[in-house]
Amino acid sequence: MENKTYYDWLEVSKKASPEVIEKAYKALVKKYHPDLQQGNNNNNEEIIKNINEAYAILSDETKRAEYDAILLAREQRNKQASSQSQSQNINSVNIDQEELELNYQKQVEAARKQAYHDAYIEDMKNRGYKIKYKKSFKDYLKIAIIVIIILIIIWIIWQIPFVRNWITNLAEDNFVIKIIVDLIKSIYEALFETFF
Repeated sequence: MENKTYYDWLEVSKKASPEVIEKAYKALVKKYHPDLQQGNNNNNEEIIKNINEAYAILSDETKRAEYDAILLAREQRNKQASSQSQSQNINSVNIDQEELELNYQKQVEAARKQAYHDAYIEDMKNRGYKIKYKKSFKDYLKIAIIVIIILIIIWIIWQIPFVRNWITNLAEDNFVIKIIVDLIKSIYEALFETFF
């Protein structure tokens, strides 16, 4: 398949939707189908074979994700190799091929695992499942900090005399608000006695 990717064979971008891929496939099959063309049938048969192979991979979501992972790893390997060759003198370049290949395989495996994980999560969402992630210590710490900030803001607002008087007057007129205000007052008094 030379240096062409499956995307090149179907003449679409890597971000093409399944509908675009299908339309491009149908148009290219009509263009190169040996029964519809006259002339060099051997070349057209080879082109059709490549187009069919590309469509078989890119039309399947899982196979496409695996293929994209392989392409990404190949591009990263090529970028790494080109940046190394640019930064060093060509005569002094000594690339350890085994290490590069191992690194490439690790990148492919990591990309493949990520693609499988993303496809699995998407499949579960499509089936109607809710995906819940386990909260980390940082998540709980953020929540605690937010609660503390809100309590500090409420305490500062409560220190303003006209706000306190307004809420107290409002509480005398409404039973529910009176309960809330009494609760806040008792918490405030307990905190005041504890810290002051």
